[in-house]
Amino acid sequence: MQATHELLKAITVVLCVAAVTTVLFRKLRQPVVLGYILAGLIVGPHVPIPLVADRPTVEVLSELGVILLMFALGLEFSVRKLVQVGPTAGLTAVIQSSIMIWLGFLAGRAFGWSSRESLFAGAVIAISSTTIIAKIFDEQQIRGRLRDLVVGVLIVEDLIAILLMAVLTALSSGEGMSAGTLLRSSARLAAFLAALVAIGLLVVPRTVRMVVHLGRPETTIVATIGFCFATALLAQAFGYSVALGAFIAGSLVGESGEEAAVANLVLPIRDLFAAIFFVSVGMLIDPAIIVANWLPVLVFTALVIGGKVLGVTVGAFLAGSGTRTAVQAGMSLAQIGEFSFIIAGLGLALGATRDFLYPVAVAVSAITTLTTPLLIRFAGPVAAYVDRKLPRPIQTFAALYGTWLEDLKARPRKKTEAARITRLVRLLLLDAALLVVLVITTTFWLDGVAAFASGRLGVSEEVARTVTIAGASVVAGPLVVGIFRLAGGLALALADVALPATGGGKPDLAEAPRRALVVTVQLALVLLVGLPVIALTQPFVPTWAAVAVLGGLLVLLGVLFWRSAINLQGHVKAGAQVIVEALVAQAGTPGPQTSGLERVSELLPGLGDPVPVRLKAGSPAVGKSLAQLGVRGVTGASVLAIVRGDGGVIVPSAGEVLQAGDTLALAGTHEAVAAAVELLTGLPSAAAEAPVRERPLAR
Repeated sequence: MQATHELLKAITVVLCVAAVTTVLFRKLRQPVVLGYILAGLIVGPHVPIPLVADRPTVEVLSELGVILLMFALGLEFSVRKLVQVGPTAGLTAVIQSSIMIWLGFLAGRAFGWSSRESLFAGAVIAISSTTIIAKIFDEQQIRGRLRDLVVGVLIVEDLIAILLMAVLTALSSGEGMSAGTLLRSSARLAAFLAALVAIGLLVVPRTVRMVVHLGRPETTIVATIGFCFATALLAQAFGYSVALGAFIAGSLVGESGEEAAVANLVLPIRDLFAAIFFVSVGMLIDPAIIVANWLPVLVFTALVIGGKVLGVTVGAFLAGSGTRTAVQAGMSLAQIGEFSFIIAGLGLALGATRDFLYPVAVAVSAITTLTTPLLIRFAGPVAAYVDRKLPRPIQTFAALYGTWLEDLKARPRKKTEAARITRLVRLLLLDAALLVVLVITTTFWLDGVAAFASGRLGVSEEVARTVTIAGASVVAGPLVVGIFRLAGGLALALADVALPATGGGKPDLAEAPRRALVVTVQLALVLLVGLPVIALTQPFVPTWAAVAVLGGLLVLLGVLFWRSAINLQGHVKAGAQVIVEALVAQAGTPGPQTSGLERVSELLPGLGDPVPVRLKAGSPAVGKSLAQLGVRGVTGASVLAIVRGDGGVIVPSAGEVLQAGDTLALAGTHEAVAAAVELLTGLPSAAAEAPVRERPLAR
């Protein structure tokens, strides 16, 4: 009876206080997650308020919250969704997560923390909060490609978080870190996941479909939750976290195609226990520890905001999202949340971290949760400002880069091209894997080699260490060069698909845009491969060495990128002249007319399919400058040329004021051009597109 009384008392105190704080935060238009954390602080043992809940009881209940939260995330994740979000979200998430793990590790080591604590710190700040972003996006009614990109990045980040938890669990085993232990742990983890997923895919989807088709909601919820807890218990029995098992259970149920029906049933139960989980997070906050570690809190808060804005923006831009969307996505993802608590709690439970990291993670999450709505609200103006301040060649490149990637996705690939691309991808991944293995193996065996050389060869240990490191560096050099060259070869192969060269001995008119595309894709590939390699090997190599190698490659690619952007600007100016001449010639032709731009893509490849837009007297764009309208910054499309009267304004400046009767040639992705048409004409894009494309150009 006493145990029952304590359980009932704990649930009553937690839920009643959480109800009051969440209503208050809802009234203040703040994320309710902060209300739960405040409730935990109130009922916790560290604040002198006579509403203390039994901590062990709440922790047991919060474990159920973790399991259900991860199960729900697994329901939303599926292989189909991962394919849909495509390389854009994957590239962005990998670059951002690698940068944050690296920065977190460096900051932890600077504060004197151990290597494991620093690794956990990097993992804590690497993953953004799905719960917080979903609530804020719903409150601010954010839709469209920004939401699709952010949700896609979050899906990939959730998968990265699961892998991080599994790897950190293996590295935090009591056997210590050694080459043999690392190899055994990795093989054991891979075997466990492969067996669980393989058997699960054969059994679970069919079983779930059969249960759902019975039409009994209570049977569905009992069966799926039971499977969730069973898988979590199985993962724990093999030495992994219950969160890993719950996530896999959710993803297996999601593959049944009935995830929506299951999610609707699980949602109320998940919300209840997730609330208890966030309250338990607040109970672990010790204000004294936060005060004692105020500097790490401030540093990691700055790293989360600055690092995520930079990492996501760069990744999204390189993936072809455009300047505006990339900056908005970066400012939207600048926070940490539920996965950070889970990872920090995992480190505490495994004994890999001391008790200071958890409160620091919670404090950083609370601060960044408060700043996120403000960052999202001002993301649009900041993105427009960044776009205006970019050099003109970069602006032109940004507008056309998306069209090249769009063409790359749309063009069918020949068997020889596909085989070449596949081979280069395999070689690139192989070189990266060999480089990681070489670095880690050399570090683990360094002491043994030094001792062997000292005992058997009579060489001092210092000399043996130096020779071993020099030998490993000699072997690593070709691998680094190979990664750079393979990235270039793969970039060239992809560029040849998007912008094929002119055959038959004719001049290669696509040379300038193809060179810009090659350099940019090569830069993206070097970041995509190099940053994870640095994140994986950072505990084993001097920081300056990794930074020097990657920094040198990036500087070289940056110089090449700038030169190719300048050449592209000249290519675009020539194209603008051709466009103006075509539009002027068409304007004087009587009768039914076409745009006259059909051959521009043939004469000057890389400009996409320019679309003419004629401004009527009542157009909302008349009398405004391009800077006031923000055509490129708002839509991502670029105005290549303006025809006015019998002349033209080639590659107009931002201060160019539009007049009635002007014809604008727009370039960009189909989505960007449609948005620009709507902005210029005031008509919905669906209604405006057909009239604009078919409108006669005669005055």
